Amino acid sequence: MTAARETLQSWLHRPILLAMIAAALSTGLLLAGSLFVVVQQIQQRESEQMNAQGERFLQRLEQLFGQLRESLDDLQAQPLRGCNDDMIATLQQVSFNYRFVYEAAYIDSNGVCSNRPRQSGLSWARPPDLRGPAYSYWLNTTTEPDENRAALMLGRGNFRVATSRGHLTDVVDLPPGSSLLVVLDQGERAIPVLGTQQRWPPTEPWPPKSQSALQVTQTRLIYRMSTDNPEYQLVLIAPRSSLQIPTNAWWLLPISLLLGLGIGFQVLLLARQRQSMDAELHGAIRRGEMQVLYQPIFDLHSRNCVGAEALLRWRRPDGTLTSPDLFIPMAEDTGQIRQITDFVLQRLFDQLGQLLRANPHLYISVNLAACDVMVPRIGEVIARLLALHRVSAHQIAFEVTERGLVDALVARDNLQSLRDVGHQVLIDDFGTGYCSLAYLQTLPVDCLKIDKAFIDALGHDAASSGVAPHIIRMAHALQLKVIAEGIEHEAQASYLSSEGVKFGQGWLFAHALSAVQLIELITRGRRRLGRRLDDEA
Repeated sequence: MTAARETLQSWLHRPILLAMIAAALSTGLLLAGSLFVVVQQIQQRESEQMNAQGERFLQRLEQLFGQLRESLDDLQAQPLRGCNDDMIATLQQVSFNYRFVYEAAYIDSNGVCSNRPRQSGLSWARPPDLRGPAYSYWLNTTTEPDENRAALMLGRGNFRVATSRGHLTDVVDLPPGSSLLVVLDQGERAIPVLGTQQRWPPTEPWPPKSQSALQVTQTRLIYRMSTDNPEYQLVLIAPRSSLQIPTNAWWLLPISLLLGLGIGFQVLLLARQRQSMDAELHGAIRRGEMQVLYQPIFDLHSRNCVGAEALLRWRRPDGTLTSPDLFIPMAEDTGQIRQITDFVLQRLFDQLGQLLRANPHLYISVNLAACDVMVPRIGEVIARLLALHRVSAHQIAFEVTERGLVDALVARDNLQSLRDVGHQVLIDDFGTGYCSLAYLQTLPVDCLKIDKAFIDALGHDAASSGVAPHIIRMAHALQLKVIAEGIEHEAQASYLSSEGVKFGQGWLFAHALSAVQLIELITRGRRRLGRRLDDEA
């Protein structure tokens, strides 16, 4: 299993393979995303067309129904009753006056008279399909393509008027495969008026009236037309058009391919740069390009140096400096951070071992990466160096960032082990991570270091200007020491001291120093202290 994992990792670290994977994935994702947008636009346009068509149909159908109802009202209002020549003439006149009335008829117990021969497909004696408060409705269920066959008939009292299938077709121009239905009984029954026979009830649930008039399914578009009569609904059903990508959308393929190749090329460059830097970092320690500098830490009241923070710098042969923000994360990813941590510790003792032995109050803090915090290895390394150089454990402190505390339980146990032998534990850049007060109480911590960004905000109207005072009060509540980072102005130092902060570091006191410069700083401060004591004596 381990061999297979190492083989996979070695393959994944090949720049050309990473570039090919990135190009393929990005091309696929870009093309899929583009096609998704195109499909959504097509479906949106299809729905908009159906909505517009449904509204147009409804307007035309209302016009047709209005004429049929109006003609019935005229017949009901005239005084003639009974089948005679005058009645037939009246029925003919109504058919002439109203465009959509194909046949008009009078029915009583003595018989039926009509303006034209009775339609064989529609029985005058059949009960109405729908009975309203004023009108009754008969719907023709035949699908025979006979333009003279009545498709819709209305009745009031003894009178009937019907429209022909040809009239209805002129009003409602159905797309191929579509149907116009009248839905009754709250969606349980549907009678086709025009178009192809549709399965009813549909497999899709019938939407309540409160929902959108248009229901879109995988195969059909169902448009429910609102009517004034609550007894029925007019429904237009049309098949969904087969999805066809517009001709002008095929440019997405070459564009996606070009963008994917561009992304793959960028990945190739970054991978090669990373691989190159990885190889350079591997040899930087061996070639002596790594330097350990020391940022002094001062007592804000006495202005005496009480310690320093060890900082790693990578100076290349051409004199340029590579930022730790660049090579430290890479070293963490590649596992070289352990070697770098061991190098910093070894160089610290080699350069400052004698200084630390001569100044027991002095301490040096070392930054630990997340992988150093998660394993107990660092305790074994520091124990060996302390014994070799005869330095006390309290003179070496360890700084961890909030983001480095990935697993709180494991980190707490390992940090507690370091504190048990005398090391101080500091939380670096506090306030930039995710530590809360309750979370902080569970960690074995001696000191909080306030990030430079919050120190810079002091005395300004920035939103973060109140963070530093809050951290100070939190630290005092937990009985923790506070170190302020990045102090550059005397006003900052005075304010922090007045708030109870005892220690600080920054350019106001000193820049990062070499080991020789730090030794000189400590020695000069000790001589100055000695002279002051002699003067007081």
